[in-house]
Amino acid sequence: MRLLVITPDYLSHTLPMLTIADAWQRRGHRVVVATGPAMAPLVRTTGMEHMELIMSRGSNAGVLRTAAARDEETRSLEAFFAATREGMVPTLRYQAEQRATDLLWRPEQVARRVTNIVNDVRPSTVLVDHLAFAATIGLRALRVPYGDVVVGHPTALPVGDELYGVPSAWPPAIGPGAIDLAQLRATARRATTAFTETYNQTLHAIAPTAIPVDDAFAAHGELVMYDYPAELHGPIRSARLPRHAFLGSAVRKETADPDTMAWLARPDRRPLVVVSLGTFLSARADVLARITAALRRVDVRVAMAIGQTDRAELGEIPSDWLVRPSLPQVTLLERASVLVTHGGNNSVTEALTFGVPMLVMPLSTDQFDGAASVERNLAGIALDPNSASRPLIAGGVRGLLRNPPPLPRELGAKLRANPGPEVAFAAMSTLPDIRSGLAGPRPGMLMVS
Repeated sequence: MRLLVITPDYLSHTLPMLTIADAWQRRGHRVVVATGPAMAPLVRTTGMEHMELIMSRGSNAGVLRTAAARDEETRSLEAFFAATREGMVPTLRYQAEQRATDLLWRPEQVARRVTNIVNDVRPSTVLVDHLAFAATIGLRALRVPYGDVVVGHPTALPVGDELYGVPSAWPPAIGPGAIDLAQLRATARRATTAFTETYNQTLHAIAPTAIPVDDAFAAHGELVMYDYPAELHGPIRSARLPRHAFLGSAVRKETADPDTMAWLARPDRRPLVVVSLGTFLSARADVLARITAALRRVDVRVAMAIGQTDRAELGEIPSDWLVRPSLPQVTLLERASVLVTHGGNNSVTEALTFGVPMLVMPLSTDQFDGAASVERNLAGIALDPNSASRPLIAGGVRGLLRNPPPLPRELGAKLRANPGPEVAFAAMSTLPDIRSGLAGPRPGMLMVS
């Protein structure tokens, strides 16, 4: 069997995709990963094959370094960070306005490259990160069935009247006003129309007889796999989903560095609090500084990932804290009592796997849905990252330590007993081997959303 994995050139997407693909590799199947150059070294360390597929103007190898990015990407990132400081609606509106640039970069070039990769590899199974939109154009042109992996919150694949980029739920501490929400929906609707038009034009250029999609953001493969626990997903929305499987979580294998292990081995009975705002959002030094000041008030040991932020911007840092640009998060969460997080899906599902309650401070994209779900299901609390005071943050952490919510512990046992990659392998085994149909590019496509 040959598995082809297609994933954007971003660590937060590549890691779960490689973790899922490991279920095939462990069974002796050939695994080929099509992604950009930044992730190539990581792919090779797994023993999987790499084929270059550049799908965006920038890449992210784990720690953001805007100084090394091209001018255009740097300006875009700076505008994004400025929007996060204004609040959730300005952030989501900015992201909606950037959809085509971020998610459909040179779509015809990408789609044609994908058709070449498929015909070279001749895979029996294809897994695609849902955000690899241009890649799915190539697959539709070949009429290749594929497994669609949603590595973000399930709302990253809209259903019904949902709009991509508009949260379906908001944490009470952050909910927008009616006017702001109406403006956001209007912006998202325009972005969806323009994005879908570009998607369909590209599809037509490659396969003229192909049937256009109604909403490119809602288009999907023959099977959708959500890297998320079913227990946190509402039954009403679950009933509206396409053919799917909830993977629970896809916790990556990790080898911790000696310094981290030595730090963990120090005698210290205080509870461990892990702080991680993710690769990009660790650039919000002001939020990290407030978290730092708040945790100095709490009797805990702290491990904090700060990305590109200068330690000097965080104020006084206790000498016994572990503070580095990046940290082995899985290793730390196995021993943690609380995670302070931006609410990225990888962090949320990893924390749940190890039974760790969360203090979520969402800043962008699907993190608002993730934070609302965490709070609604009593897995933690959510605060506004732009306005939460030091006492409020400190009080939130103390509350989670004194009265840990039961769900993370109970759900963690289930997630560890049913690893997401195994669920994915079993689910994908229900799809037919696609090799017999690969005789080169053909007009039309297999399925339409």
